[in-house]
Formats: sequence, structure tokens, C-alpha cells
Amino acid sequence: MATVKQWFLAVRPWSFPASTMPALVAVSYIFYNNFQINWLMASACVVGALIFHFSGNLISDYFDYKSGVDSEGNIGQTNLLIIKGIFKPKTILWYGIALGIVGVALGLFIVSQTNIGVLYVGLAGFALTFLYSPLKYNALGDLDIFLIFGVLIPLGTCLTLLGKVDCNVMAVSVPVGFFVVGILHANNTRDREIDHAASTRSFAMLIGLRAAKIYYTILEILPYIAIIVLVTLGITSWTTLAVLLSLPMAIKNIKAMKSSQKPEDIAALDGMSAKLVLVFSMLLVLANVISAFI
Repeated sequence: MATVKQWFLAVRPWSFPASTMPALVAVSYIFYNNFQINWLMASACVVGALIFHFSGNLISDYFDYKSGVDSEGNIGQTNLLIIKGIFKPKTILWYGIALGIVGVALGLFIVSQTNIGVLYVGLAGFALTFLYSPLKYNALGDLDIFLIFGVLIPLGTCLTLLGKVDCNVMAVSVPVGFFVVGILHANNTRDREIDHAASTRSFAMLIGLRAAKIYYTILEILPYIAIIVLVTLGITSWTTLAVLLSLPMAIKNIKAMKSSQKPEDIAALDGMSAKLVLVFSMLLVLANVISAFI
């Protein structure tokens, strides 16, 4: 019988920055501009994004296992708990579906307290979450992830707290989406040979190793360029330049990707990319909050 810790590990908790940070960044920027904020609804947005993310992780693990993408001996497989027999594949699937139902219930609560626009965003996110695996196997996983984490999460947060779409909120939040895609791309670049053997086609496989390394570099640098542009345009405060403190982490990740010759060289790069999402985003959140009081 699985332990509580194993049930928790099954959702891949290390990946939580990917879903919580886009929402937190949006909340912090709205606070910077409005100062007053509905903290119950803000919390619901962050928790809802996290629940759907965990649900998507579980469902993805199930299909990766069934398709042969993850098997014993693979590098960095995310469903070792299935492979080791601690969970049956269908248990993981139903675990993901159960979390998805909880996420839907929370989403309906948010809609009941806000407006119908949030429902449409939620439905789009729900659909893209469950379509992730087939899209990933056809080189569209990067697009799916960017739409969910870079667009829909901040958009839903914006509609929930402001009742309308604010282009500035989106502009500040979307850069985090590039980092999140970087997590997936690091994983897919590492697993190119495994995916090929399983007859799946990720975007990293489609473009080839050399282009994959360039693409990862772009994903790691774009968010910094975006923040500099936003500060120059006066959309964000100069304090948000604090995100540059995380630049050494990005450079380290880029060097690891560029110098890699075999999958083992970047076995930990997806985790390193997730840490960068956390550090960059928290610096941005703190900068927005501090700016609200200046």
C-alpha cells in the first residue's frame, strides 16, 4: 500500500512553480496597480492552477507509461512509482481524474463569484490539460504548455480579480510562460532517443539537437528581455529589474544545454529549469509588491 508521501510524490511536486508562479505574478502586478485585491479569489486562482497542473501530470504519466515512453532504466522518468509497482497505472489515471474534478469544482466556485468569462478560460485550460499527451506526441506539447501556463492562467487570474482583460497584466505574466516551456523542452531534449524508440515525436525531436539547444537558449533569455522592455515602456516599475539577479542561473542552464553530448549530461536540467522559474518569478512578485508601497 502506498504511503502518504508516495501519493504526494506521484503528482511531481517539484514542478509546482510552473503553475503557481504565473498566477502569483499576475496577482502581484494587479496588487501593484490597484493595491486593493480580493485575496480569497486570488488564492483560489493559485490553488486551482496547481490542482489542474497536478491532475495533468498524473494523466500524462499514465499515457507515457502506456505508450512506452517511460520504462525501467530510462533517464529521469517521472512515473517511477508506476514502474516499481507501487501504483497501478489505472490508479494514477483515476487519481488525476479525481484531482481534475476537484479543480472543476473550485473553478465553478470562482465563476459563481465572478463572471462567465472565467468559465470559458477554465474550459480551455481543462481541454488543453487533457489533450496534452496526444499533442506532445505530435510535436505540439510546447505550444500546449505555453497556452496553459503563459496565457490561460494569467488570463483567468486577470478576469477573476479585475473582471476584464488587462493587456499589461498579461504582458508581465507571459514571460514566465517561456521559462515553463523551457522545463518541458529540457525534458524532451534529454529524452529524444527514448521518445523516438516509443514512436512519439516531441518538438525537440522534430527540430534536431542543434536547433533544440538554440531554442532552449531563446526560452531562457526572452523573459529578461521582456522585463527590460516593460520597464523601459513604464509598464512595470524599475524594481522589477531585480529579476536580473537570477540571470546567473539561466546562464548556467544554457551552458549545461549547449555543452551536452549525451542525455545523461542534462538529466537534471528540467529540475534546474523549474528552480529558475521559481527564483525569477518570486523576484518579480516581490518587486511588484514592494513597488506598490513606494
